[in-house]
Amino acid sequence: MLQEPYPELTELIEMIGEAGHRLSEIEASEGAAGNISVCIRWPIELRNRFPVVETVTLPQPVPELAGATFLVSGSGRRLREIMAEPSANIGALVVDQGGLTGQLHVSPHRRFQRLTSEFNSHLAVHADQIGSSGTNFHAVIHAQPPYMTYLSHIARYQDETYLNRHLLRWQPETIVQLPEGIGFTPFKLPGSAELMDATVAELREHRIVIWAKHGVMARSDVSVKRAADRIEYAETAAKYEHLNLTVGEVGEGLSVDEIRAICAAFNLKQSIF
Repeated sequence: MLQEPYPELTELIEMIGEAGHRLSEIEASEGAAGNISVCIRWPIELRNRFPVVETVTLPQPVPELAGATFLVSGSGRRLREIMAEPSANIGALVVDQGGLTGQLHVSPHRRFQRLTSEFNSHLAVHADQIGSSGTNFHAVIHAQPPYMTYLSHIARYQDETYLNRHLLRWQPETIVQLPEGIGFTPFKLPGSAELMDATVAELREHRIVIWAKHGVMARSDVSVKRAADRIEYAETAAKYEHLNLTVGEVGEGLSVDEIRAICAAFNLKQSIF
């Protein structure tokens, strides 16, 4: 839950751009891969930046989010370009009463026809998290970081317990930032209802989930950059794990006792180690 004074539209867009740029820097958003959305539940002025309005049908009913505003990356747009040209790459969607439709506010200079094809999963996660927490802000990012995505192709890393015990052992910061660990869902068709449902379920228990053979989705109720940070922490852990595989697994990582000591020092609750 964010407190007043709330971030203004320009500040929110700048943070989305910075998050997209950082994801590109760590090679987690090749080409037009990846998408970002934030949900805002306080009044915000859209007309100056997004004066063109059209009615769109939402991918699922969300009457509980009537009046909420979403800033969402456009389908086919590059996350690395949001920072330079935000109005061309982002749309603002205000949910109508009843939650079946919304008013999509865009710039005359927009370079997309519709919002990201993964918006069904974004919307479902926002609705689920806001419904359970009552927060007035929520950010969701989908990206395709190569090391996590690669490991998800290996059978033993498709076991969530094995995945977490091997990835969270490489740096003290990882368990501090991701005490619930990393969720995992088997491969589902991109943009499908099955992927949406699995993502909602995993993000109830975790702050980041791996979509097997596809990428990840992360969330935050603090800032969009915090969601990007979670992807970077998890991807760094996967990079260490990949490095260890390439040298014959000679590295041991932090021991269980060392990780438990870190958690005790930071008063973290975890059930992985």
